[in-house]
Amino acid sequence: MNFYAKLVLSGIVSFILVAIIMPLIIRVLRKKKMEQNILSYVEMHSIKNGTPTMGGIGFILAIIICSLIFVHRDNHLMLMSLIITFSYSLIGFLDDFIKFKMHRNLGLRPYQKIISQLSVAIAVSVFVYLNPNLVGSKIFIPFSSVMVDLKWGIIPFVILIFIATTNSVNLTDGLDGLASITTISYLFCFVLILIIEINRGLASSDLQIQGLAIVSVISIGALFGFLLYNSYPAKIFMGDTGSLGLGGLVASVSIFSRNSLYIPILGVVFVASSVSVIIQVLHFKRTHGKRVFLMAPLHHHFEKKGVSEVKIVSWYGIISLFLGLTSVLILMLATN
Repeated sequence: MNFYAKLVLSGIVSFILVAIIMPLIIRVLRKKKMEQNILSYVEMHSIKNGTPTMGGIGFILAIIICSLIFVHRDNHLMLMSLIITFSYSLIGFLDDFIKFKMHRNLGLRPYQKIISQLSVAIAVSVFVYLNPNLVGSKIFIPFSSVMVDLKWGIIPFVILIFIATTNSVNLTDGLDGLASITTISYLFCFVLILIIEINRGLASSDLQIQGLAIVSVISIGALFGFLLYNSYPAKIFMGDTGSLGLGGLVASVSIFSRNSLYIPILGVVFVASSVSVIIQVLHFKRTHGKRVFLMAPLHHHFEKKGVSEVKIVSWYGIISLFLGLTSVLILMLATN
């Protein structure tokens, strides 16, 4: 089976798999009382109280299973991407599980979360640095075939990318379907970039990068399957189990293909979520209680302004897709 046939078939299979297993997962989570407790200050979401969460279990499992089926087992970058995705998803799962087990809104302590996330990121950064034939310290400058060598600086750079990306995707998961649709948009445009690089001879290894493209398409199919149940009004939330796992996946495929500088461009809405929270917290502390936004992350500010949840998710998806496709077009013209 050629590369493009695998892309299409793998995405279809992952979509069908998630679409089939999610009703079972919803029933199990309801039975186990794994349901979301909406915080009192998010009053516009009070109707969602009791919605099952930890739905990320379904699409993360589908991504792993389908990737192992459609990508050759000796594809090291694919295997590392799956291990990282699972690791961050496990951190999210522990966070979600503790919330329900201990009957509290706080799962893992902040220091426990950051130590766990840092541990994975440090391990990956060392792997990247010690494997110059697979990844190494070089990264692409966006919209060009030019690469720069960060040398040992790739280690703190990779750590920063993982911490920023995983937490940004996690913060974006605040409305029905929001993290799903924005990640789909990111991965779709990212796959197009990988295809361009493969066809133009820019990829470090065609087979390794093809594996990352297939994993990305499998993730798109899985998230579309999840959207059948996660779009407004959501029957299930992905929880930190899903959002941290997705953040790990986005960071992995971007770093391993040496395209990490595309993350703030294709993932501009992820950046908006993080930056709005940082601005809000810093301004709140500096002014002793004053706020820049009615509520952070930014999508909640728009909600407070009276914009409907469906419209915000649509805006985010359209903006992500527009910037992504524009980036693809610029890359095509610049490397022609």
